[in-house]
Amino acid sequence: MTTGGPGPAPLEQCTQAHREDPGIRAVHDRLGDKWSLLVIVELTRGPLRFRQLQRAVGGVSQRMLTLTVRRLERDGLVRRTVYPTVPAQVDYRLTAMGASLTHLLGPLADWSLAHREDIARAQADYDRTHPGDPVH
Repeated sequence: MTTGGPGPAPLEQCTQAHREDPGIRAVHDRLGDKWSLLVIVELTRGPLRFRQLQRAVGGVSQRMLTLTVRRLERDGLVRRTVYPTVPAQVDYRLTAMGASLTHLLGPLADWSLAHREDIARAQADYDRTHPGDPVH
C-alpha cells in the first residue's frame, strides 16, 4: 500500500533511532521548537545582527531569541561572530551543517502552504465539536 509519502523504510529507521539514540530525539526536539526553524530560515539570507534577526523572526522576545541562537550554536547549526569594535558587534550565520538543513525547508514550506487551509478547516471542525477544549 502506498501513501504518497517516502515509504516505511526511512520512517522505521527514524523510529528505531528514536528508541536507541536519545540524541536523535534531541535534534528533532530542537528543530521542532517554536523558534529554531524560523531563525534558520531567516539566516538562509546571510549573516544577521541580533536585532535584525529579532525583527525578521517577529514576535520573539530578546530572552527567547538569545536562548534559541545559543542552543543552535551549541548544536553546531549557527555560528556567532563577535567583531572587535566599540561597541562590540555580533552577527549570526548558518554553519555548513546548518546550511545543509535548508534544502529540507523548501518541501516543508510547500507542504505547509498546500495544506494550511485543510488544517484551518480541521481545527475549526475540532473546535466546533469540542467546545471549551483548551488545545489552542
